[in-house]
Amino acid sequence: MDVSVVIVLILVRWTCSISEVEMVKAESDVSDRLTLESVRDSLIRQEDSIVFSLIERAKFPLNAPTYDPSYFSMPGSYGSLVELVVKQTEAVQAKAGRYENPEEYPFFPDDLPPSQVPPHKYPRVLNPAAVFVNVNKKIWDVYFNKLLPLFVAPGDDGNYASTAVRDLECLQVLSRRIHYGKLVAEVKFRDEWKHYEPAIRARDKKTLMDLLTAPAVEKAVKKRVAKKASIFGQEVKLGDDSDENKGKYKVDPAVVSRFYGDWVIPLTKDVEVQYLLHRLD
Repeated sequence: MDVSVVIVLILVRWTCSISEVEMVKAESDVSDRLTLESVRDSLIRQEDSIVFSLIERAKFPLNAPTYDPSYFSMPGSYGSLVELVVKQTEAVQAKAGRYENPEEYPFFPDDLPPSQVPPHKYPRVLNPAAVFVNVNKKIWDVYFNKLLPLFVAPGDDGNYASTAVRDLECLQVLSRRIHYGKLVAEVKFRDEWKHYEPAIRARDKKTLMDLLTAPAVEKAVKKRVAKKASIFGQEVKLGDDSDENKGKYKVDPAVVSRFYGDWVIPLTKDVEVQYLLHRLD
C-alpha cells in the first residue's frame, strides 16, 4: 500500500478517535450537570407552557364534533378530526426530527416516517430501556375524558380544526412534562442508589413509590400552578379599577391545581417507577 494512503488512513482514524472522545466527554459533562435542582427548574418552566396551553384551549367551547368519528369522513383510518390532526402533525414533525429527541414521545408512533434532517447527537443520560416507558395512552384518556370537561365551556362554535390544534398543543406539553419523570428518577437514583437498588432488584413498586414521593414538594407544585393560572389567566382591563373582574380567570386555578394533584403528578411518578424497574437492565 502506498505510504501516503497509509498516512491518510491513520489521520482519518486519529481524527475519528478524537471526535469519539469529545462526544463521550460532552455526554459525561451533561450527565455530571444533571442535578435534581436543574431538573426541577425545567419542570417549573414547563408549568408555564402547560398553563398557557390550557388557556389557549379554553378560548373555544367543547366543540364535541371534533372528537366524533361519525362527523369526520375521509379515506383512511383516521377516526375523529382530532386524531387526524395529531397523526398528520406528528408525521410532519417526525420528518423534521422531533422524535429523535429522547424527551419527545408521539401519541401515534406506528408508521411514522423517518427523520429527513441531519441527526443531532443528543447526550445519553438515561438508561436505554427508557424508550420503552410511554404513558401517552393514559395521558390521552385523562386529557379528553377527565380534564377537558372541567375547564372548557359547553357549546359549539364550529371552530373544530382550531380546537384540535389546541388539543394537540396541550397533549404535547403534558407528555413532555410527564415523561420528564425519567430524568427525575435518574437523578434520585444516582443520589441515593443504595436505597433504590434493593427495591429495584426486588421489583418492589411500593417502596420505590415511597422513595420517590415528597409530599411537601407536591403540595408546593399544586400551589404554584394554581398561582400561575390566576396570574396568567386573569382578565385585565386598563382604566378599570372596579372589582367586577376580580376572581375571573380564563382557566380556573383550582382546576389546574386539581389536575396536577390527581393526574399529572401521579402519572409522572408512574413513569418514574417504570423507568427505575429497568434502571439496572
